[in-house]
Amino acid sequence: MDIRNKTAIVTGASKGIGLSTAKALIDEGVIVACWSRTPPEDYQHKNFHHFKTDLTKEDSVQNSFDETIKKLGADIPILVNNAGVGHRDRMEDMPSEQWKYLFDLNVHGLFYVTKRVIPGMKENNEGHIINIGSGAGTNGIPQMSAYCGTKYAVNGITESLHKELRDFGVKVSALSPGSVDTGFSSSNKNKLQPDDLAAAIVHMLKCPKNFHYTDVQVRPLQP
Repeated sequence: MDIRNKTAIVTGASKGIGLSTAKALIDEGVIVACWSRTPPEDYQHKNFHHFKTDLTKEDSVQNSFDETIKKLGADIPILVNNAGVGHRDRMEDMPSEQWKYLFDLNVHGLFYVTKRVIPGMKENNEGHIINIGSGAGTNGIPQMSAYCGTKYAVNGITESLHKELRDFGVKVSALSPGSVDTGFSSSNKNKLQPDDLAAAIVHMLKCPKNFHYTDVQVRPLQP
């Protein structure tokens, strides 16, 4: 896809992978709609537009979609579902509300956003949805059952959507990193950098129309 002058929605773009992705896309000439609860603390650009969104609430997502179309137009061929949260706890100790919140943001939020962009992509026979997964979506991790469950769900959703939308010219990809330096883990092991993930996302988006990454696993070379 020639992504210059295209519009992208990036969820959770106020920091971490999302903000790095927004910056990388803007450097490529993309207009970015950031959907998150708060804007970045120290980033402004004429092509960066923040829409306050609680991704766990479908009415908030609908409002942001309406406002994005009103401000940036209805043609939105790029969606990066990045927003997510993790929590480490043994299942018997995890508060039920925390468990529900992980699924509300990591899974239901992805659903609320994605269902709204699909019709326009299908109509234009062009689009690319990139879901940020995790190595935790293919390997169970002790004390992270909720997070792993949400990321397994993201992988299944991505594969199903890929098969639903491929005949309409719409790509659906999962980018699943290992440890990323976003502050989620206090481990001192070598981690991927958000800017590296952003570069991978740009590469995936710019691939030729008939070339499609469906499931990309990335890890530090020397963890």
